[in-house]
Amino acid sequence: MSGLSITTQFARAKLVGLADALVVAVAVALPWSTSATGILLVLWLLAFLPTLEWADARRELATPAGGLPVLLFVLGVIGMAWADVGWNERWAGLDSFWKLLIIPLLMAQFRRSGSGHRVFSGFLAACVLLLIASWAVTIWPTLPRGSTDGGVAVKSYIVQSIEFTMCAAGLFYLAVDRGRDRRWALAAALVLLACAFLFDIFFIATGRTTLVVIPVLVLVYGAWRFGGKGFVAAAVAVFVVAAVVWASSPYVRDRVAGIFTATERHENLGDVTPSEQRLVYWVKSLGFIESAPLFGHGTGSINEMFVRSAVGQTGVRGEASDNPHNQSFAVGIQLGLVGVVVLWAMWIAHLALFRVGGFVAWIGLVVVTQNVVGSLFNSFLFDFTEGWLYVVGLGVAAGMVQQQRQAARAGAPDAAPAGAP
Repeated sequence: MSGLSITTQFARAKLVGLADALVVAVAVALPWSTSATGILLVLWLLAFLPTLEWADARRELATPAGGLPVLLFVLGVIGMAWADVGWNERWAGLDSFWKLLIIPLLMAQFRRSGSGHRVFSGFLAACVLLLIASWAVTIWPTLPRGSTDGGVAVKSYIVQSIEFTMCAAGLFYLAVDRGRDRRWALAAALVLLACAFLFDIFFIATGRTTLVVIPVLVLVYGAWRFGGKGFVAAAVAVFVVAAVVWASSPYVRDRVAGIFTATERHENLGDVTPSEQRLVYWVKSLGFIESAPLFGHGTGSINEMFVRSAVGQTGVRGEASDNPHNQSFAVGIQLGLVGVVVLWAMWIAHLALFRVGGFVAWIGLVVVTQNVVGSLFNSFLFDFTEGWLYVVGLGVAAGMVQQQRQAARAGAPDAAPAGAP
């Protein structure tokens, strides 16, 4: 029996190590490949679930941060009951909610794991390679690539600019810390790499959503780390940098001008920009929610509602979309105001996790902030890459912060400081 116990413990330790390595692999694959990410997530589940203790899972589910994502998924399951669409559409609608179940699992894993920083480092390394590829396809546009967007090697300019924003935010934080330690060479290298990411965003490929996310992150950083004076300094910095970028980047000016053009041309039913599409989708979405305000039209009903509203319409109003380009609307159409309340309660609970200082808390705050702000203009949680960026980044950072809090409560003298990279 003793030999069997040792063998079992050895096998469990191997699975724990494998599960950690697979999350690192997921972080590396996310910027590059949807299919590889999906395969690695399945392999991770197969390795991790045998090591999961029910007590650990129950502990995460009992917290707002771990329990509310599951509650939102459960509402999605229940919402299938009253959806006025076929079962294929109902199951397809539920696909958007599945990833939320992974959040408490990752929290449980990285509450006990010491490999969280490897996940962040793997993601950064993958994005550095993506940055090089972005510049390569910009200089040599005939190179083979997996995207039709200019300056983007794979996926889309929206995804790439989100990933680069997250990397730049983390690098600037580390640069400030290294500067405080008087490690000037390392601090300068970190700033240079962060600026390379921002240069790509402002001059090569950016989404308009990112142009909103970046100043919000700067303001959040100033207030979170330095209080009221930091917020004011951050606001001044945002104004100065925005003026410089506006003056030096025709690309950014064109992207921003498109927003105002869309607003002025809202009544145009012909050829439209993405911003004009969003305005029409949002107006329609508000009408859908108003017609079933409490519990919505059921899981999988988004496309059907747009199909019905398109009857007799032309132009963008005649389009049958399955994406209202706003996360609250995507939930509200299907699950009503009840679902929207749970969604925002989840975001608030996740933000509350990272009130503490330190690098890991900052990364968690960046992940949640970019998702909340980005979800005002897109359905980020329901999109593949954007949704998994949130789930993986949030789950790993939350688990690490909880681990640090446990160590602090236990008075562990060798506990890693919250800001250790």
